[in-house]
Formats: sequence, C-alpha cells, structure tokens
Amino acid sequence: MKNFEFPAPVPLMGRKAWSIFLLALILVGVVAPVFNLGVPADSVFHVSDYAVALIGKIMCYAICALAMDLIWGYTGILSLGHGLFFALGGYVMGMYLMRQIGQDGNYKSELPDFMVFLDWKELPWHWALSDSFFATLILVVLVPGLIAFVFGYFAFRSRIKGVYFSIITQAMTYAAMLLFFRNETGFGGNNGFTDFKRILDLPIATPSMRMTLFVLTGLTLLGFYLFSRWLVNSKYGRVLQAIRDAETRVMFSGYSPLPYKLSIWVISAVMCGIAGALYVPQVGIINPGEMSAANSIEIAVWAAVGGRGTLTGPIVGAFLVNGAKSWLTVTAPEFWLYFLGALFIAVTLFLPQGVVGLVAKIKNKKGGAA
Repeated sequence: MKNFEFPAPVPLMGRKAWSIFLLALILVGVVAPVFNLGVPADSVFHVSDYAVALIGKIMCYAICALAMDLIWGYTGILSLGHGLFFALGGYVMGMYLMRQIGQDGNYKSELPDFMVFLDWKELPWHWALSDSFFATLILVVLVPGLIAFVFGYFAFRSRIKGVYFSIITQAMTYAAMLLFFRNETGFGGNNGFTDFKRILDLPIATPSMRMTLFVLTGLTLLGFYLFSRWLVNSKYGRVLQAIRDAETRVMFSGYSPLPYKLSIWVISAVMCGIAGALYVPQVGIINPGEMSAANSIEIAVWAAVGGRGTLTGPIVGAFLVNGAKSWLTVTAPEFWLYFLGALFIAVTLFLPQGVVGLVAKIKNKKGGAA
C-alpha cells in the first residue's frame, strides 16, 4: 500500500481577492458604523437602526456558518445540532442581562419577572454566577464547549459518523429544546428572556450601544475568519481534510482521528456559543425556538449555499440567504420555507461547491479563454 499523503493546503482565495474580502469585512464591521455615528439621520449615507440590527444579526449567523464549515466543509462531519450551541451561548448572556434589569422590572424585584410570576423565592443554583459579566464571558465559552466535548467524546469514540451522527445531533438539540420549554428549569419557559435594560450598567437600547455591539460582532467575525484561515492551512487543518477524504487511511498512517475530530467539534461549538452571546443583546430576545430543528438546518444551508471548504463561502451564504429571508418574510412570508427548500435542493444538485465555487469556476473559464 502506498504511503498516505496529507492534502496540500487548499488555496482559499487569491492574494488580491483575499485582501479585498478582508478589507470589506473591516469596513462593514468597524469603519462603517463609526462613520455612521457622525452622519445626520436625514442623510442618504445614514444607516438606519433597523439596518444596523439586521447586519449585526447576520454577522452572528455568519460566525455560525463559519463554524459549520470547519466541522462539515473541512472535516466532513455534518452537524444538525449547532443551533443548540448558539442558543446556549445566547441563554448564558440572556441570564446576565436579566440580572441587570434588577429593580427596573415589572415586579420591582431582584429576581427576573418570570420567576416572581411563578412564585419563586430564590434563584436556582445555575443562576449563581449570572450577575458577573466576567463569569458570563467564561461561561459563554465553557458551557457549549463542555457539552460539545462530552457529546463528541462518546459519539466519536463509538465511531458514529455520517447520517447517524447528523440524526443524533438533531435529537440532542430537540431534547434540549423540550427541556428549556419547561418552566421549572428556570429558563423562562416558552417565552425565554426579553425586555433587557442594561449591559455593564449602560443602557442597551441606545444607538451608541447598538453600534458598539455591531463593531464587536464585526471584529469577532473577522477574528474567527483569520483564525480559521490559519487553522485550515496548518498541519492540523491538513489532517482534518485527510480525515474528511479518507479517515481509514489516516488511521493506517498512525493518526488517531478522535482528538482531531473532537477538538474541531468543540472549537466549532464554542464559536457558535460566542455568536449566540453577541446575538442576544442585539436582537433583544432568546427563547427555546432558537434550538428548533429548522434553525440548525439553516446553518447547514448557509454553508452549502456559500460553498463548503472555502471559509469565505459560508459567510457569503449567510448574508445571501438571510438577506433573502429578510426580504421574503416581508413581501411573501408564505413562500419563504418553499424558497429555502428549493434553494438547498438546487445548490445540492447543481452547485455542489456553492456560490463561491461557481464564481471561481466562471473566473477560471474566462482565464482559460484568455
């Protein structure tokens, strides 16, 4: 048997194209909102609060799509449960924001309003650190990361893969959604958390705070993109791609796939958790609906539409699909789900490399013709 050679680093983009994309991310995530603060509201260059909130939300989704690309596009593991990790990060941040309401709530109590309504006398044990912003930042990483580690360890050690792995990730997410729907778990039941007032004792609904959260989200997306680019072009990333292409041969070459699959699974989950934590203060609500099967499937759709295994593709896919969703849910809400299903089928059948792959193919044809 021939010695197995790991795949060479994949040229994600040309240097010029990568520089343009990087600059575009910086402009969207940093320069544009800062410039917008000094632009009069009646100016054509002014970005409305709705647009800021929408783009900020989509950037959170883009982080999830990027995380999906690492586990699916580069490792070959399709997860249909990443909505759980996104929601867990959101719930951790939501718990902190609920504690920030304090005496400003409807019941003038230090307990969240829903607990007062349910006649709770004290906070549950899992709310113990929710009043600390520093502890919240740690838990945003720790909670989804720990759950992903435990789940992934037993799943990968049992060599569960393919459609079976996808199904159990979906089952895990559905079970968590049912758990969070219950009032006695202390997560707000089907209403979840909302009506946030402050973050770090600063009003959360002001334009300056919205811009701050917008910038933080843009910088986080940029940071994760650069981190992912470095990761997939390293030796570690080449092993991941080898596992995707020929896991058995990787094992015969002396590499154990378990630590690689488990580590990238945890990294991907943590990225989604951080995205969820950034999402909640910008959108203003978190409830068990974020753990629905449809939400997890949508994350996979974003990666597929943009182009798996490209890093830029999932980000593009998140913006394209959610931009279309924002428009269609206003103009023709009854057709949105049909459009989403048709889009996924069309991409799977005719654009297996997604939009970015199609653009690259057209560019290569033009270059060959020249």
